[in-house]
Amino acid sequence: MTIFPDDIEVSATRLIGDFSARGLTLATAESCTGGLIAGALTEVSGSSTVVDRGFVTYSNQAKTDMLGVSPEVLSRFGAVSRETALQMVDGALRRSGANIAVAVTGIAGPSGGTADKPVGLVHLAAKNQTGLLVHREMRYGDIGRTEIRLATVRTALELLVAVAG
Repeated sequence: MTIFPDDIEVSATRLIGDFSARGLTLATAESCTGGLIAGALTEVSGSSTVVDRGFVTYSNQAKTDMLGVSPEVLSRFGAVSRETALQMVDGALRRSGANIAVAVTGIAGPSGGTADKPVGLVHLAAKNQTGLLVHREMRYGDIGRTEIRLATVRTALELLVAVAG
């Protein structure tokens, strides 16, 4: 039994098996998911050979302190932006021993949305040590806080696989 939906469990299990077989490690940098990506991965037995660390950087100060996100980027573009996600993933790679990192920042709701940045907007970025970078802007819609967070976990797992090659 797992605390995550079956599809997430299956994806995480496949990812851990593949990364383990290839000797790859990963780090997560999470805002709106609050550690759920790392949680889904570490739900899998044997994940300790793959998961290096997870950064939960919910506040702007944590993004700056833990990942090196520029205060100027946060001020100019906001926490929920492509620019912030890219700096988060860079910081996770630099400040870990991992081969691959994924970063997520978004608005899970039910409050906090605006016309420009509605509830359900999430920016995700994944990057490997060779520089392959994938960014995705998702607009899940106002489907509920839990569903937005779980949808973000699903997308993050896909991005990790994509940058692993």
